[in-house]
Amino acid sequence: MKFENHMDFAAELDRQDPLAGFREKFHIPVRDGLGEEIYFCGNSLGLQPKTAREFINEELEEWESLAVRGHFAAKRPWMPYHEFLTEKTARLVGAKPEEVVNMNSLTVNLHLMMVSFYRPTKQRYKLLIESPAFPSDRYATESQVRFHGFDPEDALLEIAPRPGEATIRQEDLEELIEREGESIALIMLPGVQYYSGQVFDMKRITELGHEKGCVVGFDLAHAVGNLVMQLHDWDVDFAVWCNYKYMNAGPGAVAGCFVHERHHHAELPRFAGWWGHDKETRFRMGPEFMPIRTAEGWQLSNPPILALAPILASLEIFDEAGMDDLRTKSEQLTGYLEFLLKDRLKDRIEIITPANPAERGCQLSLRVVNGEEGEGKRLFKALEDGGVVGDWREPDVIRIAPVPLYNRYLDVFEFTNILEKELDA
Repeated sequence: MKFENHMDFAAELDRQDPLAGFREKFHIPVRDGLGEEIYFCGNSLGLQPKTAREFINEELEEWESLAVRGHFAAKRPWMPYHEFLTEKTARLVGAKPEEVVNMNSLTVNLHLMMVSFYRPTKQRYKLLIESPAFPSDRYATESQVRFHGFDPEDALLEIAPRPGEATIRQEDLEELIEREGESIALIMLPGVQYYSGQVFDMKRITELGHEKGCVVGFDLAHAVGNLVMQLHDWDVDFAVWCNYKYMNAGPGAVAGCFVHERHHHAELPRFAGWWGHDKETRFRMGPEFMPIRTAEGWQLSNPPILALAPILASLEIFDEAGMDDLRTKSEQLTGYLEFLLKDRLKDRIEIITPANPAERGCQLSLRVVNGEEGEGKRLFKALEDGGVVGDWREPDVIRIAPVPLYNRYLDVFEFTNILEKELDA
């Protein structure tokens, strides 16, 4: 599409948008004196679906009227409640229903997966991550390396951008896997890099890793609800993600997990809990753990019903909208933002996120060009005061994420106006 830099064009794109009505399904924060915020922070915390309160209240009322009988007699019985999320979750990430489960938090799930899938030996002990990795991933992987008695200085491999560049070159990553592959036990990379917004080629990475005998897992915190994925067909070994960013399930929401069906019957080490035990014999209360032969076998505890309810509310919206259509709008919406920034501010704002739409999601990471020390933070604060909600990442990046479920082309246009005004201030 040939974009144009004026408000009427943005308004017309909104009128033609087949997904425009989904904005009405979310609560848009309102700022005194400014009206609705321009909310570009779905990559950190998604907005609240209007149905989330209804879904939570349903369970509160069931608890009030049924108490313990709610486990079996509720409208959505609590015993299998997590299963009501399964098929929708599977469609979202391109998996079979038996390959996904919503449980725990992201880093807990990452540790549980590494218990099973990071099995270092003297010859194959290295763990590959990116640099800079999100701190929690860095802490988790380093702690696993140390737990197995290895020195992170040697065992933790980090693939980084070249000096002076902001993103990791695919050829550099491929060369490292080719060179070090025989010594790599686990490749653990993000679907989308949190800082730069770069999308990794998960299919290709999985192929290369498997060719070298490596296990391949992904942190999809910034990818789920953002990208179209085919985890089963890509043959990914495992993946983990949070549900509070693009998935709009609320602060600290229960996380998600994928385990490829190839591993369901393998005798893998794991940390066991009651809810991972075979459903047919769970209530016989026996001492011997018999894992469910699906991703559910990695569960530890019974599902937190009040915390799962908002995920179900959000998944219903995603199921209605369709990830393919959301991705189509996302590419156009983010592309319009890129066009406006380059058309009006190309000498003042640098976009470090890849220009190729296939190599990015919703997020554009922005830097002030030749700004004085502290200029980026000053600009971020001014944007916030002007009704724009993005987020700041040290040392110098403003992350802006126009989300196709609830953001408009007019939001993008008005954001650019505010950004230009604050740069001129």
